Amino acid sequence: MSQIAINTSQNVNINFNIAGVGERMLAFIIDLLIRIAYVVIILYLFFNIFDLGYLLDGLDEWSIRAVYLILTFPIYIYPLVLESLMEGQTPGKKLMKIKVVKIDGYQASFADYMIRWVFRIVDVSFAGVIGLISMIVSKNNQRLGDIASGTAVISLKNNINISHTILENIHEDYIPSFPQVIALSDNDMRIIKDNYTKALKVDDRQIINKLSEKIKSILKLEIDATKMTERQFINVIIKDYNYYTGKDN
Repeated sequence: MSQIAINTSQNVNINFNIAGVGERMLAFIIDLLIRIAYVVIILYLFFNIFDLGYLLDGLDEWSIRAVYLILTFPIYIYPLVLESLMEGQTPGKKLMKIKVVKIDGYQASFADYMIRWVFRIVDVSFAGVIGLISMIVSKNNQRLGDIASGTAVISLKNNINISHTILENIHEDYIPSFPQVIALSDNDMRIIKDNYTKALKVDDRQIINKLSEKIKSILKLEIDATKMTERQFINVIIKDYNYYTGKDN
């Protein structure tokens, strides 16, 4: 499975597995079935349950089309709305464990999802052949909408354990030291723990020192080096974050 290195806003590279063409097609099919089910249900309700078919009597062809467009409008904005609300996922993507992300490391915005949605018109042309060809020939399996918006679709099916996440085992009687950690985000903590773990493996004291200084600068902390080493400090920061955010096991 190919990977993509995304440079985060903290100038740290994180590798993600690129979602395969097959995974994306299955996600598309699942979302398509959901939209078809919506159309069947809404039309059944309109014509059979509420018996509103008479409202179309006497209307010209364009008016009738307008009514159908209003009734089925949600299926057209389905990917745009759900990707925006579900942070890069739709029900189909969620089931397939894939997600839309920005290649530059920033959180995808509504404008990014909008660009993907607009280009979907081209990508699904000729039974989706254009989008399929684009995903096959592009470096990161990107369809035209992804290329235009600077996004990619990654797989979330990594086999991970607690050491690869922001989670940290803490005891029930743990007493936190730095409530300021709540100013950090999950993404900040994931980057901190990832880089700290890598630095520990190779005993890179320079990285540990820079990471510690960066955390102190962001949280505006002054630590007495004689009472707490850089490693102890980072360990406490990680545990405190888990304590205050409830992200423990």
